Amino acid sequence: MSELDLIVVTHSLLRKQHLLDNSTDELVQIVRDIGGLHGTIPKTPYLSLFSRTKNFTKQQLDEELYTKRSLGRIRCVRKTVYVLPKELLSTAFSATKSMVELTSKRYIQYLGVTEQDYTELSQQIIRLLKGKGLTAKKIKTKLGTDLNVSAVMNLMCDQGLLIRGNPKNGWKSNLHTYYLFHDYFPDVNLNQSNKKDAIELLVQHYIASFGPVTENDIIWWTGLTKTLIQDALKKLEVVSVNVEGLEGSFLLLKSDTTLKGASPRSRVVNLLPALDSYIMGYTERKRFLAHQYYNNVFDRSGNAAPTILVEGKVVGVWDFIADKKPAVKILLFESPENSTLTTIYSKAQQIGKFIADKEVTVKQCNSMLPLPHRTAGGFMSPLKNS
Repeated sequence: MSELDLIVVTHSLLRKQHLLDNSTDELVQIVRDIGGLHGTIPKTPYLSLFSRTKNFTKQQLDEELYTKRSLGRIRCVRKTVYVLPKELLSTAFSATKSMVELTSKRYIQYLGVTEQDYTELSQQIIRLLKGKGLTAKKIKTKLGTDLNVSAVMNLMCDQGLLIRGNPKNGWKSNLHTYYLFHDYFPDVNLNQSNKKDAIELLVQHYIASFGPVTENDIIWWTGLTKTLIQDALKKLEVVSVNVEGLEGSFLLLKSDTTLKGASPRSRVVNLLPALDSYIMGYTERKRFLAHQYYNNVFDRSGNAAPTILVEGKVVGVWDFIADKKPAVKILLFESPENSTLTTIYSKAQQIGKFIADKEVTVKQCNSMLPLPHRTAGGFMSPLKNS
């Protein structure tokens, strides 16, 4: 079993994740290469792409999502909403549907929506949405029902009947306009693959985007069972490798054994949003985060705060503070070199201006309340009260 140098592995991953040189502005290609964009928080897809391209604008992603429709938003791995290229929607859907749908069914039952209620209401919604898109609020008003329409529509999305389209209030909004899936993507057959084949393709794509990875990493990222993942791995051409400084064996596609990991000329600094793909891609995080800082980055559910990376390693967290005078707060776990600190400040100003649409100040914090001690959602604003 061969052993790989951790620095080479890290730079290879930075290149795969488009965090090394911003060499392309092809958004769909970037989304494909990095395993999709985490879409639970509305701003995350935009900020993830801002950190990976040279001249990204919010309108570019809107165009791909809502005009060209080359990207789509579905709930899939870990029962989480992701933005994926159109050609990967059916794979992700078929691989994860049974897991995702079960959770949504249980939720509407908890809310008191019976099977008959769901059947009748979903049919009404389908008739109402033919040829147009509407928000959940407008649908509820038109149908005059007291049932939880949003929960019903979430289940309809998870069954491939509906899809979340453009948000009502811009890029920071989660109030989507809903469309019939087959109206929105008439050339996409969500059921073209059986579950086993879809899982195999999903695992292959994940390893290509994040490898070398452990079996536990794959289980974490997909949310699927160990048995399903092991069955998929038996059909894939993978090799086992060791990574210097990390315990256990790792998996790579045979076609990916020659890692492109040459070091860049200058130290690479990245500011990534909460739940960014690079940070959320692994359950075993020693490769990029020292153990003593884990609770500053991840909450009890494994959700990641906005992070500051130097050479692919998490060296701090950041937070955007919306105010009359908007600011980006940063907290660094250790003191970096002056040149690196200057780059961090510059990157913070850039991402702050992107969010606020005007110049922002940068403030450095000295402490924070660990995320496991916060209420749910605290990871989204780790320095709010610091």
